Amino acid sequence: MKKRIKLRTLVFGGIMTLLFFFLISRIYWVQVVDGAEWYERAVKRWSAQETIVAKRGTITDRNGNVIAMDSHAYTVAVNPQAINDAGITEEVVAGLHKILNKPESELRKIVTAKDEKGAFYKQREVRQEGFKIDKALADQVKALRDEIKEQLTKDKKKVSDVGIYLMDELKRYYPSQLLASQLVGFVDKEGKAKSGVEAYFNDQLEGVNGEIKFLKDGKRVQLSDGEVEYQAPEEGQDIALTIDSIIQSYVEEALREIVAKYNPKSITAIAADPNTMEILAMANMPEFNPNSYWDSNYANYNNHGVVSLYEPGSTFKIMTLAAAVEEGVFNPNETYKSGSVTIYGDTIRDIQRGGWGTISYLDGLKHSSNVAFVNLGYEKLGAEKLRDYLTKFGFAQKTGIQLSGERTGVLQMQYPIEVATAAIGQGVAVTPIQQVAAVAAVANGGKLMQPQIIKSITDPTTKKTTVFEPKVVRQVISKETSRKVGEYLEQVVSDQEIGTGRRAFIEGYRIAGKTGTAEKSIDGKYSEDKFVVSFVGYAPVENPKIVLYIVVDEPDDSTVGGGLVAAPAFREIMLKSLRHMGIMPDTSLIKEEAKKEAPVVVPAVTDLLVAQAKATLTPKNIQYELIGNGKTVLQQIPAAGSIVNPSQRVYLLTEQRDKLKVPNMTGLSLRDALEITTLLGIQLMPEGQGYVVSQKEETKNGKRTLKIVLAPQTGAGAVEGDDGSADSSDEQNNGTGDTGEADNGDSNATGDQDGESGGEQQNSITSE
Repeated sequence: MKKRIKLRTLVFGGIMTLLFFFLISRIYWVQVVDGAEWYERAVKRWSAQETIVAKRGTITDRNGNVIAMDSHAYTVAVNPQAINDAGITEEVVAGLHKILNKPESELRKIVTAKDEKGAFYKQREVRQEGFKIDKALADQVKALRDEIKEQLTKDKKKVSDVGIYLMDELKRYYPSQLLASQLVGFVDKEGKAKSGVEAYFNDQLEGVNGEIKFLKDGKRVQLSDGEVEYQAPEEGQDIALTIDSIIQSYVEEALREIVAKYNPKSITAIAADPNTMEILAMANMPEFNPNSYWDSNYANYNNHGVVSLYEPGSTFKIMTLAAAVEEGVFNPNETYKSGSVTIYGDTIRDIQRGGWGTISYLDGLKHSSNVAFVNLGYEKLGAEKLRDYLTKFGFAQKTGIQLSGERTGVLQMQYPIEVATAAIGQGVAVTPIQQVAAVAAVANGGKLMQPQIIKSITDPTTKKTTVFEPKVVRQVISKETSRKVGEYLEQVVSDQEIGTGRRAFIEGYRIAGKTGTAEKSIDGKYSEDKFVVSFVGYAPVENPKIVLYIVVDEPDDSTVGGGLVAAPAFREIMLKSLRHMGIMPDTSLIKEEAKKEAPVVVPAVTDLLVAQAKATLTPKNIQYELIGNGKTVLQQIPAAGSIVNPSQRVYLLTEQRDKLKVPNMTGLSLRDALEITTLLGIQLMPEGQGYVVSQKEETKNGKRTLKIVLAPQTGAGAVEGDDGSADSSDEQNNGTGDTGEADNGDSNATGDQDGESGGEQQNSITSE
């Protein structure tokens, strides 16, 4: 018996010893031999990694007014497992459907989604309707979550998680809404830059994402003693554009009026400083709101100023004129026989088919005579010199503007008829930015400048700012030629009897300009009822500060030309812009009878008591705005001696700018709000369209910012029209017909149509 017990004890002890030895061996093997591998696996299981999205750089205008910025957004997510456990599937589907307007069938698929093993997912995002929503919708989602939770409590169901989440994110926001939308471009909900400055400078704007790595437990709670790796995000760089938001708003307002009246296919306008070629405004119609880009056709995103080609028509004659003056072949008093001219069997006619008889070349310019410019370009200059000048002016080559998709254009001058038609702006295709750069060269003393859309780029971390300086491409004509051409073009506007640009005339300012009307080439033939009409000019002639080009594609009235459609808009934009820039009219140019309604001279009120300033301004019917609570006027804007329209306000600053309080701007337009904040040196962040309904001032990093909310007026005080509408189309390529090899039939090209009441005559190139 004892032996048996001893044997059993020995066997059991041996087995236990072996097991213990095996266990020790296994522990040694796992922790020592394979320890590194198992530790690595454990760390992977415990590790969590999150991406920290870098803040995208801000885009502002030249005065610091915000045009594009990052703002908080929220993405809706659901927990199918929690929702199913709580039995609230239908409540969640119905509630989210009502808030997000997403089809219930699609929501139900998300809320009941299962993995390949048949288990409910623990998190699913509600895309696209629930992706990066604004705070207003997010608040409704929170309210739905609280409502469901409250109902479950009433039903005595203990549920801590109803499975509806809101994830904080960033989204791109455009506080000025429609302002300069094609120029600035947009960033989609996925964070991808799609067009405009956003896309071209994406590398600078997007920054570098950071990340954080940490160890977590099973509930994703960070372990207090775990290692943490943190890579800070690098914020995107801030870009200041060259555009002036106030001038941009002037341009867009005028273009909307054209849309409402003529319903064209598209309109493009570019305003620039001719001395630097900094773009002050660049606008297109139809427009779109980058905050809701999905509501617009893709064609509305096109910036026609750089991506579309147009046959310029008579505005192109400016370059022929400049070349002729430079070569000494333009004598304003020399006469010629107007009406028609024949080039190897092809007849080019004036807008008035019989012409105006024998007239001077200066009158030919005023009438926009095709015959005059064929004589100048084809006969006096010749093909080689004309081609050389047009090339030097930058045509058939990119300008180098910092925007994607720029076209090179077409300059066909192989055959004699092509040389003749190029002299009058037919048979060539140009982009609006090429046209603006060339006219700016005529205005600024003969220097072709590279267009600039970026004023500066600032690194928010290092605070280093890169400033983009003006760049001269080449000298095309002399300063003397530039001066003479300006004087000739001024007469196109100032001659109120025969000048085709007379509707651009502004009392007290010297304006140089030229109208243009060109029939569109469709399937190789010129249309008789589809036109591109335009106007280009600059002011003041003696010291140009702004060049402006407006091109209207297919106005719905085929009887109107550039003089009727584009010139009035040019006048409106130019007048407002010159006053905004502080360039006042010359009283010596204002006729006596016009002085009764002319602007008034601002008296000197600086250093006067506020009461004295009021007493000085009131008798002159000058409107004024007090800014500050001081008792003495420290500064007045505009300055004493400036000439203002009676409806223009004079701002009286009574405290130092950094101490000034922002006045109540309720009811003011965005333009007026921009003027005031610019005066105060405050960064404006507008939201919405229309008139100011609320405002909030903030100070961040020592900079004062003002957030304003705008809304349309309603009832009797409503402002005129909405944004208008226009047919959208794919990217335009308004090419040119080849008139060098004319077959039977007519190949028509229209000169400036400038009749007083429609029914204007047409000018044609007739193949005979």
